[in-house]
Amino acid sequence: MNPLNTESPSPLHTALDEYGSLELVAAFVDDQQRALAAVQAVAPLLAQAVDAALPRLRAGGRLIYVGAGTSGRLGVLDSVELGPTFSWPRERALGLLAGGEGAMFVAVEGAEDDAGQGAADLRATRPDPNDVVLLIAASGSTPYVLGALEAARAAGALTIGIANNPGAPVAAGAGIGIVLDTGPELISGSTRLKAGTAQKIALNTLSSALMVRLGKVYGNLMVDLRATNAKLVRRALALTMRATGAGEAQAAQALERCGRRVKVAIVMLRAGIDTDEALRRLEAAEGSVRAALADHGTP
Repeated sequence: MNPLNTESPSPLHTALDEYGSLELVAAFVDDQQRALAAVQAVAPLLAQAVDAALPRLRAGGRLIYVGAGTSGRLGVLDSVELGPTFSWPRERALGLLAGGEGAMFVAVEGAEDDAGQGAADLRATRPDPNDVVLLIAASGSTPYVLGALEAARAAGALTIGIANNPGAPVAAGAGIGIVLDTGPELISGSTRLKAGTAQKIALNTLSSALMVRLGKVYGNLMVDLRATNAKLVRRALALTMRATGAGEAQAAQALERCGRRVKVAIVMLRAGIDTDEALRRLEAAEGSVRAALADHGTP
């Protein structure tokens, strides 16, 4: 058998079990550098994925993440964080994990080998051509993920395959295939290490870039957050003040009038208008603060 790159023994640190704590930490941290390099190498493909996904999401499509083990948990994590960070609707960010929700906390051995279940889980979401399905597998050949890939393709959804091995079936079979070539792991086969790190970076990059292009960021400010706890209420106030130059009292008053929606408060304060007019301008600008202000002569 020819082992996958991610399963091959690393030629580095072959006496790892003899290292002291400082040497171990240095070795693991140094090895993670390969994760960043692997993502940098596929930046054009990530940009292509953003451009292909945008029109589908603008038409009401969903982001559907599919994976098993570490890859699946990273997909679930990315899907969950889109709500509080960007006010992305929960029903438009789904995470499918081999073994079901319980596998998020306890490994469900063997679940990843069931291609039929992957296809069934994906079909249960009732995918359509506006959906964007991200299929994540370090090996690139996980049956659960490949089953979901076939179901997504049959539905006409955009499929984005993310793997860590060249020639991976999930990358080859997807509409856009992204290979994060991280090579052998420091602990042979433990893809929760730099393969997982590379996947996390790639998913963060892809989803965040999509949210920026969808108008959920103003400048580099996270203006579409949900102020659902004390920390986020303080953050909403700080963001409104920074984006508008308003004082604390003025910003707080605007946020109170518009239900603590930062984007609305910014347009209200910058354009000198009421909540209803700010909402109207934002709707006409498809949620973009910059466009809502520029269309009415406000920088």
